[in-house]
Amino acid sequence: MAMPTWERKARTFLCVLGLFLSAYALHVELSRERDPDYRAMCDLGESVSCSKVFTSRWGRGFGLVQFFVAKDSLLNQPNSVLGLLFYTLQMGLGLSLSKEAAALLVLSSWVSVAGSLYLASILAFVLGDFCMVCVSTYVVNFALLYTNLRRRTAVEGMKEKAG
Repeated sequence: MAMPTWERKARTFLCVLGLFLSAYALHVELSRERDPDYRAMCDLGESVSCSKVFTSRWGRGFGLVQFFVAKDSLLNQPNSVLGLLFYTLQMGLGLSLSKEAAALLVLSSWVSVAGSLYLASILAFVLGDFCMVCVSTYVVNFALLYTNLRRRTAVEGMKEKAG
């Protein structure tokens, strides 16, 4: 079974976009930590500010890790670092056509979508902010979930036909 062209193109586009957004988010967060007056391109106003979101407590470890380890612990990484790892995992696992890889792609996508929904609710109801970079990553995560569900269905269908 060969990977469909649409999937290869979609996965590559989504993962590269996710990597870009995550790298930009990390850049903004680190720049803001070094210079509190730093103004990112995505800071358009008081209630449209990605740097405000990235430097909030929810910008690291989903705001949850700090309850289990020290705030400055190596385990309490910026969410953007987790994004870099996730999109790299999606790209790498996407090269495999195995049933196990398809299952792991779907599982990791469901986790990313759950994280996206959690962070979107924090964004809207706690921070009262709109973050274009954040919302863009949520869209990428939902699109990857769709792509991965289609992959799993195709892989399972091929296994049934072969077996």
